Formats: sequence, structure tokens, C-alpha cells
Amino acid sequence: MFIAFFYAKTVFKDYQDKSIFMASSLVGNTGNLGIPLGIALFGEASVPYTSILNIANLFFIYIFSVYFFAGNKFSFKKSLREIFKIPAIWFAVLAILYNYSGFTLNKDFDKLFTMGAYAAIVMQLVIFGIFMSQVKIKTANWRLSLNISLFKHIVLPLVGLYIILFFKIDPFVGAIIFLELIVPLAVNNVNLASLYNCKPIDTTFSVLISSIIFILFIYIYLLVIHNIFGL
Repeated sequence: MFIAFFYAKTVFKDYQDKSIFMASSLVGNTGNLGIPLGIALFGEASVPYTSILNIANLFFIYIFSVYFFAGNKFSFKKSLREIFKIPAIWFAVLAILYNYSGFTLNKDFDKLFTMGAYAAIVMQLVIFGIFMSQVKIKTANWRLSLNISLFKHIVLPLVGLYIILFFKIDPFVGAIIFLELIVPLAVNNVNLASLYNCKPIDTTFSVLISSIIFILFIYIYLLVIHNIFGL
């Protein structure tokens, strides 16, 4: 985050661009994309790790990202208040406590929540599609999008790789961490940018560019995982 802060301060003059960069460049789509990719590459043994990392990203998004997006609209104190208004924070804490206590859901309730989760994903993608329809390539904020992708897909993975190797993390866990660092931007950023009126169209375009670059880089990422972690 400190590296991202100084990067944003150097590159951007517009406050909203800085906010979007700080809010989105450090987290990716670790849920809808990261967990299935982990299963595809490392098997179901990766699910506990990808799930934990996804929860960590969830807290980052709904604490730091909310603060950065809201900071453009509110004062420091009001921005902090906005964080505690986000229902996802409280439900995530409740879910963790529920899981830690060893409780299990009745299969009918489990099915109900699963259906709700799938419905939420569909609605999220519908919202993303609505904003995508408003993106104009010629007038898009290329400076913001390309700098976010540069940081997200090159700087962040390199820093993460250095830390993984420096602390000699288990290769299996290290490969999963690296995978979760390289996934493209989360669509949640569009929702928050829209909620706080912080250039949602530019945020949408940044998600699109990040996804395209991820597709172009995926082969290189897989080579890194294979050659460095031996998986």
C-alpha cells in the first residue's frame, strides 16, 4: 500500500484518479476467478487458502477501498463512518465467528444462501455491463487504466514474489498467494465507485483493461508458477 501511495502521488494529479488507483490496484477478483483458478491449477486442496485470501481481500475492499472511494465525497471522519455502514463487513465477521464456532447450516438453508450468492453474482455482472455500455474507447481514461494494470499485473506480483521467496513460504502456499495477486481487478470496485460517484465509467474501463492484460499475461504467470514453485 505504501508503494502504491507513492506511485499514485507521483503519477496522478487528479484526486479521484488517485482514489481509484489506491482503491483498486491492490486487490483482484479472488472470489469468482481466484478460487476456480486455484482449483483448476492446484486442486481442491487450494480452496482453504484461496478462501482465506478472498476474505482478506473482502475486508480490504470494504475498509480501505470504501475509504478511498468515499474520501473524494466525504471528510475523513465521514469516510470512516461509511466503512461501518457497509453490510458486508458485519456479515463477514458474523460468518467467520459462525465458522470458528463449528456451526453448520441445514442443507436447505445452505442451498438458499448458495442461490442468493449466485443471484448476487449475476446482478453484479449486470451492473458491470450497464457501465460497460457507457464506455467510449476514444475518450476513456487510458492513463488511469494502464497505470492500474501496470501496478496490478507487474509491480504487485514482483513485490509479492520477492516477499514469498524472502520468507521461504511453502511452495504450494506461495504459488496460491502469487495466483491471487495476479488475478484482474474486482468488479466490486465498479459498485463502490458508482455508490460514491467516483468516476464509475473510468473504473469500469480499468477493470476491462486489467482483464484483457491478465489474459495476455496468463501464460507468463503459469511459467513463473511452474519454474519457481515447481507446480
